Amino acid sequence: MNRLMIASALMFASTPLAAQTPVDQPPVASARAQGVLRLKSANDFNTTVERIKADVAAKGVMLFNVIDQQALGEKAGIKLRRSTLILFGNPPLGTQFLTANPVAGLDWPVRMLVSEDVDGAVWISWNDFGWIAKRYSITNRTAQFEMAKMVSGSVAKAGATR
Repeated sequence: MNRLMIASALMFASTPLAAQTPVDQPPVASARAQGVLRLKSANDFNTTVERIKADVAAKGVMLFNVIDQQALGEKAGIKLRRSTLILFGNPPLGTQFLTANPVAGLDWPVRMLVSEDVDGAVWISWNDFGWIAKRYSITNRTAQFEMAKMVSGSVAKAGATR
């Protein structure tokens, strides 16, 4: 039963929006949403999503789900700009955060949001793992958080660059 609860928490997490960061700059923390990093993509929307999925697969990381939020909005009769949430992770790494604080399951697996702004620019947003560590008061998983930070940054960069 405990594994089912953790799996459910991992599958239904979401990511807030963030401030804009120029593509040639490293991602920075958002001024509009706590603990969110954002990177502008040099690719179109579909290419960005596909490059993220391909990089996740190339790294041997598990792709849990790809959620087309615009399509969900349409089904609900709500117009939404393009927005796709990609959930991925490495259970041997991610579950270490849950052993430090089970409530951290709200932020696992890793979520990466690909969205399109009003000007048609494509952005990749994800949680800052330093912020997640602070959020859950996890102080004994520094190496694991650094690994998650490195991998997610690499995945975002793969999605954003041509």
